[in-house]
Amino acid sequence: MHDEKGWLERGPSKGSFWLMVAIALAVMGFLLWEEHKVHLLGALPWLILLACPLMHVFMHGGHGSHGGHGGHDDHKGGRDE
Repeated sequence: MHDEKGWLERGPSKGSFWLMVAIALAVMGFLLWEEHKVHLLGALPWLILLACPLMHVFMHGGHGSHGGHGGHDDHKGGRDE
C-alpha cells in the first residue's frame, strides 16, 4: 500500500479532538443524569437549605464591623445644617 498524500502519518487536528471530547462528555453526562436523576432531584431540597447559610456568610461579609446601618443619621434634631 502506497501512501501518496501522507494520510497515515497525519494525526487528528485539535478541533476534531475537542469535538470528540465534547461528544464523549455529553454522552456521559446524559447517561449519568438518566441513571441518577432520582438521587440528584432528591438532594435538591437539602441543597437549597444549605444555600441559605452560605449566602448569609458570603453576601453579608461576616459579622463584625457592619458600619452604621440602622437608619441613624448624624443630624441632630432632624434639621439640615
